Amino acid sequence: MQVLEPSDIHRLNAAHGWLGLNSPADARAELDAIAPAQQSHPAVLETRWMICAHEENWDDALLVAELELNNVPENSSGWLHRAYALRRVDGGGLVQAWDALLPTAEKFPTEPVIAYNLACYACQLNQLETARSWLHSAVKIGGKEAIQKMARADDDLKPLWPEIERW
Repeated sequence: MQVLEPSDIHRLNAAHGWLGLNSPADARAELDAIAPAQQSHPAVLETRWMICAHEENWDDALLVAELELNNVPENSSGWLHRAYALRRVDGGGLVQAWDALLPTAEKFPTEPVIAYNLACYACQLNQLETARSWLHSAVKIGGKEAIQKMARADDDLKPLWPEIERW
C-alpha cells in the first residue's frame, strides 16, 4: 500500500475540511496538489469520489469508483461507490446498481452497508421480501440500533418504515 507523505496527508485533510464547508472546488484543488504518484492512493480516490458525489457528478464518480476497484479491489468502498454511481448515471438505474453490488455480498460478508444498499435497491424495485431479507442481514452484521436509525431516515426504505418502527 502506498504511503502518503505528511504534506499529502495535510492536503487530504484540507480537502475534507473544504468539503465539510461545502466548497468542493477548493477540496478538488487540494487533491490536485497532492503528488502525482499519490493520486491513486485509496484515501485520495475515496475523497475524490466524495467530491463527485457532493456535486452529483455521477459520470466522474463512476470513473473514480472504477479506479478504486482497479487499484484496491479488496476494499468494499470501490464496489459500493460504483453501484451508487451506476444507480444515478444516465443510462444507469436500480437494476444496474443491484447487478453491480449483488456479487459483492459474498466477497464482503461482514460489510453491513452492502446488505443495507441491496435492501434499498430491492425495496425500490418493489421486491419487498428480498428487501426484508437483506435488511435483516444488515442488522445481523451491523447491529439493530445502527441499521434501524439509518433505515428510518432512508426514503428508499419507505415502504418498510412501519415494520422498521416495530423492530
